Amino acid sequence: MTQSDSVDIRKPAAAPPGKDAGKDAGKEAGPIEPVSRTRAVVRRFRSNRSAVIGALLLLAIIVVTAAAPLIAPYGPAQVDISDRLSGPTAEHWLGTDTLGRDTLTRLMHGGRVSLAAAALAVVIATGIGLPLGLISGYFGGVVDWLLDRAADILMAFPAIILTIAIIAMVGPGLTTAMVSLGIVYAPRMYRVVRGSTLEVRREVYIEASTSIGTPHLTILRKRVLPNIMPAALVQLSFLLASALLAEVTVSLLGLGALPPTASWGSMLGQAFLEMRTNPSLAVYPGIAIAIATLCFNLIGDGLRDAFGRETRKAS
Repeated sequence: MTQSDSVDIRKPAAAPPGKDAGKDAGKEAGPIEPVSRTRAVVRRFRSNRSAVIGALLLLAIIVVTAAAPLIAPYGPAQVDISDRLSGPTAEHWLGTDTLGRDTLTRLMHGGRVSLAAAALAVVIATGIGLPLGLISGYFGGVVDWLLDRAADILMAFPAIILTIAIIAMVGPGLTTAMVSLGIVYAPRMYRVVRGSTLEVRREVYIEASTSIGTPHLTILRKRVLPNIMPAALVQLSFLLASALLAEVTVSLLGLGALPPTASWGSMLGQAFLEMRTNPSLAVYPGIAIAIATLCFNLIGDGLRDAFGRETRKAS
């Protein structure tokens, strides 16, 4: 075979840059395929034994508390003075409180209230912090500076102190307390989302999308938001644990769930009045609070490890 008959096995030359090449770059460059990434995250999460145990325990708590009206043996406000402060019996597995109300029933109903209250606070915090973090991190400028200073001011004070101050101005009540807490927690979600958005904003596929004239709203929705969700989900898990403890604190102080509504915090508050004579009243809600908080933290740690690089970059 002569030199002229030889086959050229070199790679073909790249197409000259132009309008079509820019479009191809915008289409091809981008994050990992969502399906494969989701499967990898689920696989890593399932391999984390602590996270799986936390998720299963939390699921069991949610199922039991959600089904409380169907499976609880008594009503949460059902009073029996003749059977007050009794220990565990066949009729009352965990005993009764100072008014003769069944502790197990109030524990299940109280879990519904406490978990729902914590979820409300985190939903509000996410609803405020996530869009503001996206806008601030993506566009920057004066808006970013103003939002950053506002977040600095709110985060300079303990969250529970600001929440109590807002409740003092508006009035007590569980809904008021959780809305106030959601507003106070919003900067914590904002910080995480903004940091993640700043990282994603520098990626090549974002620059390529911008260069071909893709609208900013489309870039935020299709490119930025899916890639900041790992960090946001991890922060959401930790905020749920913190919000649950905050609900317990404000209800313990009499600023959250008001009688006769049962919540884990209000049960602790009532138990403190009988600590010397019947300390066991504080044990059951205390254990429930500790387990639920631990579950949220285990899930958050598991998600952070499962997402890996994406959440470490945001931090």
